[in-house]
Amino acid sequence: MRRPDDDVLDTTSMGRFVRWLDAERGLRFDDYDALWRWSVDDVEGFWAAVWDHYGVRGTYDAVLGSREMPGAQWFPGARLNYAEHMFGLPEDADRVAVMARSQTRDPFELTFGELAEQVARARAGLRALGVGRGDRVVGYLPNIPEALVAFLACASLGAVWASCAPEFGARSVVDRFAQIEPTVLLAVSGYAYGAKSIDKSDDVATIRAGLPTVRRVVDVPYGERALPDALGWAELLADHEPLAFEPVPFDHPLYVLFSSGTTGLPKAIVHGHGGILLEHLKSAALQLDLGPGDTFLWFTTTAWTMWNILVSGLLRRAAVVVVDGNFLHPDLLAQWRTAAETGATLMGTSPAYLMACRKAGVDPTAELDLSRLRMLGVTGSPLPPEGFDWVDGLFGRRVLVNSMSGGTDVCSGFVAGNVWLPVYRGELSGPCLGVDVTAFDADGNEVVGQLGELVIRQPMPSMPVRFWNDPGDQRYRSSYFETYPGVWRHGDWVTMSERRSFVISGRSDATLNRGGVRLGTAEFYSVVEDVPEVADSLVVHLEDAAGGGPGRLLLFVALRDGADLDDALRARIAGALRRELSPRHVPDEIVVVPAVPRTLTGKKLETPIKRILRGTPPAEVISPDAVSDFAAVTAFARLADR
Repeated sequence: MRRPDDDVLDTTSMGRFVRWLDAERGLRFDDYDALWRWSVDDVEGFWAAVWDHYGVRGTYDAVLGSREMPGAQWFPGARLNYAEHMFGLPEDADRVAVMARSQTRDPFELTFGELAEQVARARAGLRALGVGRGDRVVGYLPNIPEALVAFLACASLGAVWASCAPEFGARSVVDRFAQIEPTVLLAVSGYAYGAKSIDKSDDVATIRAGLPTVRRVVDVPYGERALPDALGWAELLADHEPLAFEPVPFDHPLYVLFSSGTTGLPKAIVHGHGGILLEHLKSAALQLDLGPGDTFLWFTTTAWTMWNILVSGLLRRAAVVVVDGNFLHPDLLAQWRTAAETGATLMGTSPAYLMACRKAGVDPTAELDLSRLRMLGVTGSPLPPEGFDWVDGLFGRRVLVNSMSGGTDVCSGFVAGNVWLPVYRGELSGPCLGVDVTAFDADGNEVVGQLGELVIRQPMPSMPVRFWNDPGDQRYRSSYFETYPGVWRHGDWVTMSERRSFVISGRSDATLNRGGVRLGTAEFYSVVEDVPEVADSLVVHLEDAAGGGPGRLLLFVALRDGADLDDALRARIAGALRRELSPRHVPDEIVVVPAVPRTLTGKKLETPIKRILRGTPPAEVISPDAVSDFAAVTAFARLADR
């Protein structure tokens, strides 16, 4: 266990907030647990304090008009704009705001003043294209400054943003973007991934054809090619007008994030200006300890919620590092090298990366200057205890390991570390401020020291405004509130200790997360089962729990009569998945099975089969009476034995 320094409140954003509460509210807290309990016992007082302390520009009539979940009404009467808070103060104009690192083009930087200038020009260009309040603009873009500029320009207008990484195939993109009927598409024609040049021109053409509401396409220059019949980025930014910000209600849509599509089309999750502004101010300052002079680096694509969290580092006048390409090229030191070159004070990465470095005996401190690094953020999956030990052996007390867990659904964290909490190896240190998180058993009782469902008992400002095109909020309610009425059930299995630290045991759905690209099994099956010879399929990701590595992605196919799983068919299936979805989701092995086991209602038995492949006897996993063909289940038991 690593305890916080005795003087931690003298030098941190947490300390400044706690002392402000004492001076301005007459509230004193002796430890983090007391502060957290106040933040959930007095929800209105806590979020009002965040608004006031961090200088949100706007006014409001009340903090909570309604506390009901779903449907909590936050800050009724408020008018604000998220983007207005992203450009620092006048004295920050010459301070670096964005550092760009890429395998496609040379590094460059933007100051806060230069960022504001580009956003003002992009705003003028989008207005000239007819984009206004409520219109949707989408980006098929890597993690480059142009994506950030376009997003902020949209936000300033009150338009709604959504993005997908170019690693996604056309089908995945259309499944997402078509739901929100965008009017403008920004795209790149390709990119470099390590030493490879990737051409995405055909995918962009397919995406354009699949989005009939798109009136104009903007070609963001990146790589060797150009998109036909498109407005150039330079043309979009040709005109200038003063940077202005449309005042919008607290819950006005800011952007749409997409779920992984496990049980059908990806959920189009709508997040609002006010909820994201408050939640990200809190998270950046109090969970990540970001402030002016910091450099915030997180390895992410534009399709992951961590991109949205990363760019919000600007709210705290920190510089953000946007990185695109193969995060392991040319070697395992790549991420550490980027951290050293940019002077990162906070670096975010994955457990798989840290464990791979550990296994390979990499010592980044031996040849790189990482002296500015003081926090290492880790998310995406649990970091094994050995990973904590490895980082501690490299950096000692100088670098805090902040293992965190949250979700696209709230675009933030539920449980995480911070400077005022101890670090427990193999655990997430505690609940985030303002998040009434705990573990429930099947009957809705809080459980300590045993496996339970992660739940949130009170509203958070960044809970979704709604799902797009979800009449009566039916899908929204069924996603989070069906199991425990009035309580958010997230879908994570967790164990909460008596000291309120957490261990995450995994999702209760079947999301496939490989290399930071998250996809659901429904999308996977739509591609595989488009192959004529495939009658049915089932995919299982066997995570590398011990080593934190990528694990094994196994695809099981039932073939049509007369078909044979030869090398040519394997290559066509792999090629389709690489092209339509993601190169990172090509299976490690494709195996033929006589049938795919299903429940009596037709649902594929993904989780039970996963358990069977890990060695659990079929009879302990599912009753024979609950499946249409139990022989199909026992066939997987034989595969497990093999």
